[in-house]
Amino acid sequence: MLLVAVILMDLLAGIEFDLFVPSFPALQSQFGLSPFWVEALLSVNFIGYCLSLFFVGGLADRYGRKPIILLGLGMFTLGSLLCPWATSYSFLFMGRFLQGVGIAAPAILSFLIIADAYPLKKQQYLMAMLNGLMNVSVGFAPVVGSYVALYFHWQGNFMALLLLGVLVLVMTACFIPHYPLPEKKETLSWRGYVPLFQSKPLMLLMSHFVLMCIPYWIFVGMSPLLYMKSLRVSLAHFGYYQGILALVFGLGSLGFGLIIHQFEQKKILYFASQIFIVSLITIGFTTLFDSHNPLLITLALLPFIIGQIIPSNILYPLSLNILPEAKGKVSAVIQGSRLLLTALSLQLAGYFYSGSFQSIGVLILGFILMALMTLFLVIKNRELMMLISR
Repeated sequence: MLLVAVILMDLLAGIEFDLFVPSFPALQSQFGLSPFWVEALLSVNFIGYCLSLFFVGGLADRYGRKPIILLGLGMFTLGSLLCPWATSYSFLFMGRFLQGVGIAAPAILSFLIIADAYPLKKQQYLMAMLNGLMNVSVGFAPVVGSYVALYFHWQGNFMALLLLGVLVLVMTACFIPHYPLPEKKETLSWRGYVPLFQSKPLMLLMSHFVLMCIPYWIFVGMSPLLYMKSLRVSLAHFGYYQGILALVFGLGSLGFGLIIHQFEQKKILYFASQIFIVSLITIGFTTLFDSHNPLLITLALLPFIIGQIIPSNILYPLSLNILPEAKGKVSAVIQGSRLLLTALSLQLAGYFYSGSFQSIGVLILGFILMALMTLFLVIKNRELMMLISR
């Protein structure tokens, strides 16, 4: 039941973004919003998440995982109560912010429950399994969200998030144990984060992980407007285009988890870099010729999604083990930086969006190129490769 609770936490953190995005066109019509302000419902959620993360990490290292997760889920439930019955955009905006503040705790601390109990090699295996199970479920989230929006309007998706949030809150209270607290209490001041930024290998890992995640979330945030508004994809079919990417990542993670220790990890990281190069080519051509074919755009993104599987499941557990006494802070910095940069990127994409994939593709290509460069630096770093090979 502990594992089920952890999976449900990860599931809630994943679909909190994906489930309601099929409602974007309906929200745009309901509240008379421009693309910029529609994207702001994602961005304000990311900002709330980011602000919360830096407190969550330090509090979890000081007071334990469970009480902070329960506090976060309580805040998420409060935000979820505001959204379905919002009579104005400002109430919906506030609800999304509170959801972001609350979801931070289960999102970053769920895996730390695993990291506290297992050695690195086992963590990598469990990370792949949890990633796989979560993303298979997340792959279905846009499909489910599309049909929920079709039959229950935009309020239905927020009601689904409210019900799942309450379920996770109950599961956490019942099945997540109270782990022993550290004898030496970590400081809650900003100075407690200084050692993270003084570690060059850790900074390299965090930079790569953040840059690698952003292209997918740019696509998630912009695809409802692109596919349904500009490319005329129906609400009933939209979820399939978006969900297939998370489904491929999830199934790939499950398969990779079974073979993760059968190959030299440096070699498979290098293989991932080659897949990233292929993705630059496929997305580059789709962007250059400004494709208006939704299936072609989705297929062009698939190589990048496949390439993410290897570094996601190898390097994230490694980053948590470089400074074992500060796992909460490390996870907070990674997730907070990812969400802050994603929020800024989404607003940029919304500002320059002109009804086609081209402006979105240029932004995605820039982040993939930076992710590729940092991955090469990770592979060339002797200290990191020594830690991986242990």
